[in-house]
Amino acid sequence: MRSLRSGNPTSPSSPASHDGWGAGPLTGPGRGASGRAAAPSVSPWRAWVLAARIPTLPAAVVPVLVGSAAAVGQGHFRLGVFVAALISSLLIQIGTNYANDLFDFKKGADTEARLGPVRATQAGLLTEAQMARGTWVTFGLALIVGLYLVAVGGWPILVVGLASIAAGVLYTAGPWPLGYHGLGDVFTFVFFGLVAVMGTYYLHTGTLNALALAASLPVGLLVTAILIVNNLRDIDTDRAAGKRTLAVRIGARATRVQYTLFLVAAYAIPVLMGVTGAAGNMFWLPLLSLPVAVRLLRIVWTARGAQFNAGLKGTGQLHLLFGILFSLALLWPAR
Repeated sequence: MRSLRSGNPTSPSSPASHDGWGAGPLTGPGRGASGRAAAPSVSPWRAWVLAARIPTLPAAVVPVLVGSAAAVGQGHFRLGVFVAALISSLLIQIGTNYANDLFDFKKGADTEARLGPVRATQAGLLTEAQMARGTWVTFGLALIVGLYLVAVGGWPILVVGLASIAAGVLYTAGPWPLGYHGLGDVFTFVFFGLVAVMGTYYLHTGTLNALALAASLPVGLLVTAILIVNNLRDIDTDRAAGKRTLAVRIGARATRVQYTLFLVAAYAIPVLMGVTGAAGNMFWLPLLSLPVAVRLLRIVWTARGAQFNAGLKGTGQLHLLFGILFSLALLWPAR
């Protein structure tokens, strides 16, 4: 179903380089008159793979795993739904990454001062026209796959799918891009967490309940944490480009506090589910990833500049590890 930026899940995100929320052009040394960097020698296939931001893709996989596991724990599972939801989610994530690459370039948010990975349009690996075509082809394929999901889940799934694609484009495109006005965190939490997990659960079971909502919360919190690190790293360049992310608006210290609270809440939810009987006896499994979270907190509170890249990659990996462990925990029926 989703998208999400963070992450630069790593989207944001892109996990490892989940800077799935990149930047754009300026003229300067090594750049053409159009503001695009001189293109290195990279094959077209490699350029598309680079633009897809492979490290961000676990952010598309985890919600489908968690939503499906929660359904299995309730005695429901549809293999066709699982496969189609996974493919559709990956395509929407990739399409969103392509759109970010294109529109961040057009809006000038990426400069040579950026601290994250290379962006394909900015680096001249792909033209604007190529990236635009790639974006719409990818979203089109997601719609085609999604037709099966609509046949299973009806009009609510059609609305969710179209809204996910629209949000993926409007994150950086249009006259009022969400990511440029401090709404990237909300977008990521809603579409990469709530919508994706609950939508998957609904497709398996035909219903929604408190379990689906509870299962979606830590997924949304951790994928948003990827975006938080990304935006914390990019505060200076985003501010200079007029990209008013939440991190730019509230400052570095408050953003670090936000990251800490999101991680704490993500770990608290499975424990609360276990204590209240909403989850089975294996509710504690996600806690096995806690040492990784502690290490990341140290990085985020001490890092400066490009040092945040380690925190960005690590948060993406935490999202995947936590998601797998949480999925395993949800396979056990609630007490």
